[in-house]
Amino acid sequence: MLKKHSPAKVNLFLKVLGKRKDGYHDLVTLMQKISLCDELTFDFLPRGIEVSCNIPELPVDERNLVYRAAQSYFEMVGYRGGVSIRIHKKIPIGGGLGGGSSNAAITLLALRELLALKTRAKDLYSLACTLGADVPFFLFAGAAWAFGRGDEFKKVQTLPSLWFLLINPGFPVSTKEVYEALNLGLTNEPNNYKKTRFYIGRDLSFATLLANDLEQVTFGRYPFLREVKEELIKLGALGALMSGSGPTIYGIFSEEEKAQAARASMVASGKHWWTYVARSL
Repeated sequence: MLKKHSPAKVNLFLKVLGKRKDGYHDLVTLMQKISLCDELTFDFLPRGIEVSCNIPELPVDERNLVYRAAQSYFEMVGYRGGVSIRIHKKIPIGGGLGGGSSNAAITLLALRELLALKTRAKDLYSLACTLGADVPFFLFAGAAWAFGRGDEFKKVQTLPSLWFLLINPGFPVSTKEVYEALNLGLTNEPNNYKKTRFYIGRDLSFATLLANDLEQVTFGRYPFLREVKEELIKLGALGALMSGSGPTIYGIFSEEEKAQAARASMVASGKHWWTYVARSL
């Protein structure tokens, strides 16, 4: 049996440049892994793939990205045995935090370890790219800029240690629907964002430069999310932003104590939202 933690991510910057011929969008985004994690447990089976989850509404068949990751890996390496995968979810589903992509990437890494195979990193990366744009990001540690459809990476070494207060209203948002509704006329600018590097030093000054083009769509559908973002700033966040396509909003804090105090204030307000304090990984 093998247990693995599967971390969430937040987008510190997300700019959509245009739509590609393959249906995806060209973008530039800065992603950071955080200490909010699902837990995946892997064990051998004689045959087949069995996925179970503590969240009943999550599909556990071919619709599940973990199932497809295991299936694709077995096909690639020619493995004829089976695996049981138990998913204990803590990352909100459809929350813009990359939980499904992370689970798929961790599945690839775990199966390589469980089967004691020397699968080349570039082969694992290529396989991850077929599963989803964010999946390859979770194959390596730390933060990274992502370009193209989100599968071209440049690691970031200079990010300071960060604390995040995550706020999720308790419902999922479809990434596909948000991108389809995006008004590219409001996001396209002449800048060459392929060269974008907003200043990232060892301090937290970059927190005031957070940006996410997808807010225009998700905030348009759920205006109260903008109020959540504004409330986080009032509670002392150095910056606040929606992660991915939402609906999770996060605030950045310099210390855990400040993040916890802001969380206590949010809880005391009587809103029945999911809240979580996490640190950067």
